[in-house]
Amino acid sequence: MTRPLLCPTCKSNRMRFTVIEQMPRYMRLDPQSGEVVAELSSDQLDAFHQPYKGENFMIQCGVCGTTEPEERFAKMAQHMQGQRS
Repeated sequence: MTRPLLCPTCKSNRMRFTVIEQMPRYMRLDPQSGEVVAELSSDQLDAFHQPYKGENFMIQCGVCGTTEPEERFAKMAQHMQGQRS
């Protein structure tokens, strides 16, 4: 994460961001009560339990609160830099 970022929504913030780390927790629940029956590691998943395929982290704009993948903020910064040249 060493590249310029620009919020794709407010288009003014280039400095204030929050990095949100996403740590999946795999669990089995009791279908009647909703109680956690077991917590599993990613190597304990059975064929019917899909592993998490989302982003490892997201970026939140510190000005307007928009939360998106880092790539969206980086592409916006790249696009705006191209317009200035």
